[in-house]
Amino acid sequence: MALSTRLASPLRLALAALRWAAPGQCRGLSTPPGPEPRLDLGGIFPPLATPFSPMQEVDYAQLEGNLRRYASIPFRGLVVLGSNGEYPYLAPRERLEVVSCVRRALPRDRLLLAGSGCESTQATIELTVSMAEAGADAALVVTPCYYRGAMSSAALVQHYTEVAEASPIPVVLYSVPANTGLELPLEAVLTLAQHPNIIGIKDSGGDITRMGLIVHKTRQEDFQVLAGSAGFLLASYAVGASGGVCALANVLGAPLCQLERLCRQGCWQEARDLQHRLIEPNAAVTRRFGIPGLKKAMEWFGYYGGPCRAPLAPLSAAQVEELRGTFSTNGWL
Repeated sequence: MALSTRLASPLRLALAALRWAAPGQCRGLSTPPGPEPRLDLGGIFPPLATPFSPMQEVDYAQLEGNLRRYASIPFRGLVVLGSNGEYPYLAPRERLEVVSCVRRALPRDRLLLAGSGCESTQATIELTVSMAEAGADAALVVTPCYYRGAMSSAALVQHYTEVAEASPIPVVLYSVPANTGLELPLEAVLTLAQHPNIIGIKDSGGDITRMGLIVHKTRQEDFQVLAGSAGFLLASYAVGASGGVCALANVLGAPLCQLERLCRQGCWQEARDLQHRLIEPNAAVTRRFGIPGLKKAMEWFGYYGGPCRAPLAPLSAAQVEELRGTFSTNGWL
């Protein structure tokens, strides 16, 4: 319960300004001033899990099967080769093949964001160009972090600027400090938001104050903020986020789209009730059990999860029971 209380606290802060609404009354989010986005990222994006066979080869048939099941959910699009796609464990050839496979199966009215961040600027540019050729609509570029001590704001601004200048598709910044140990500095984000080919950020840090400030400070730019986790999705919408890239959408895609709809309609009480039921399952498939937990939960909801690629290890029997209990006590199983 302590985990729920800690993670839910930003929700109460973000909703404080909305409590003037009468009980049961829905008040929609107002559109902030600024230009119309060149590529509208508003909505929910699942960061796809990459399916592997028992021999740990990419299983394209199972990938296509999952895509068919996701087609009935009103996602804005899909993210391929994000953290939940086991991106670091895929060979360059596999990365391009996965993007091409998803593009062929994805309706043209749904966006395809592809992870293309590498440690060097040159490699990032080359992979970003290749992702565009494979059919990606935008590139999701994670912060280089191996030499994180040298990754000053100036170095990161230079890196992303060079990538954006060379990219044939729009660039979305990706800050995921839990994985990289490096948060993209606020001043770097605000500088990069002015670049015409950088259209947004996926922020997975969970700092609602920071996200609200980014929205506020970039309101005159063609720049959109995406929540990087389902645990703080409602709070993110309350401070002006455009959408969310949420691991839990691989499992509970329809409820997350429902949460987005409730937020946009201003049905805050219903949204808060739904958000509360999503906090613990989200924590379980991200920080608690990670990708092995995500893939196990997918199987309970009719998707192919399958094994992870080594060295990621499967859950123990006790962990599987704990994971199942988390979904059950929140009413999902």
